[in-house]
Amino acid sequence: MNNKRSGPGWWRVAVQAIGAVLCGVSLGSPAWAQQGAGPAAASATTASTTAMAAPRPAATTIGEKACIGCHGQENRHFTETLHAKAFRANPRNDRERQVCEACHGPGSLHAKNTKDKSLIIGFTKGWNTPLEQQNESCLSCHQGGNRLHWPGSTHAGNQVGCADCHNPMQKVGNSPLLARATINETCASCHQQQRAEFNKRSHMPLPEGKMSCVDCHNPHGTTTKPLLKADSVNFVCYACHAEKRGPMLWEHAPVRENCVNCHSPHGSNHDKLLVASRPQLCQQCHSPSVGHPGQFYRNDQTAAAGQLLGGTTSQRVVGRSCQNCHTQIHGSNHPAGARFQR
Repeated sequence: MNNKRSGPGWWRVAVQAIGAVLCGVSLGSPAWAQQGAGPAAASATTASTTAMAAPRPAATTIGEKACIGCHGQENRHFTETLHAKAFRANPRNDRERQVCEACHGPGSLHAKNTKDKSLIIGFTKGWNTPLEQQNESCLSCHQGGNRLHWPGSTHAGNQVGCADCHNPMQKVGNSPLLARATINETCASCHQQQRAEFNKRSHMPLPEGKMSCVDCHNPHGTTTKPLLKADSVNFVCYACHAEKRGPMLWEHAPVRENCVNCHSPHGSNHDKLLVASRPQLCQQCHSPSVGHPGQFYRNDQTAAAGQLLGGTTSQRVVGRSCQNCHTQIHGSNHPAGARFQR
């Protein structure tokens, strides 16, 4: 037979080949490597492999004084903040006693090599610390409460970090630890469309300082997509407009469905924050019908009819338009209020 394994020494050759592979010597290596003629070279290769696989030593805490030695300006700003006063005057645990390193992590390796940005947690855009690591540093203490629904919220899904809205290193305004002077300015730095709406003729009293964005929204997450502080738009509005809540004997369908069917929640150029002027707003649903035509543009149904066409001025156009008669448009409790006239 021509089978090589039929010879009496084939198993010795196989064992030697397996042993060579396990010892790190391939069958294609030079003769001196297979014969063990180069122990120094083999030792150098093993040392190089071990050095490459050696893990980085764990960082240790070095204390607040070591941080202040380099970061004097940051310390002057940080001293005014709520975090500094709490960590220094009344720390609740060992982590808060670390002050700087409570949020930035142990700083021993950073002190030795300040150019390696991976050795410490940074909260600025240029430091390039992963957003998940930044937020985890904050959420490890600030859990539950208003932040219960942060995972999966609109802000979290759009990669918004805690440091985008908060500045724990400096007291910027009256509100603690915010990136801007007020809550409204902080929100408006991203939400430019809503900022423009608040500057329209009819708006919620937010620019006047009588309310803020967090009166209606929870920026840290809720069960609703627009981060509302209630389960629906209507329940947010009812918090201030309790008289519209009902229950009503006669209910207006679009009112019960959603307040924003008729109102713009942030601002509008029409009165009462309406999405359109009256009577056009009403006519979006109430088309001409038998007995009470909805159109107002006939010859005798315009505001100027009395002067130009000899007709009578229509009350459907002037004043509050349709609401001149249908005054209880949000609903009526009167037995005769089926048409919201009482």
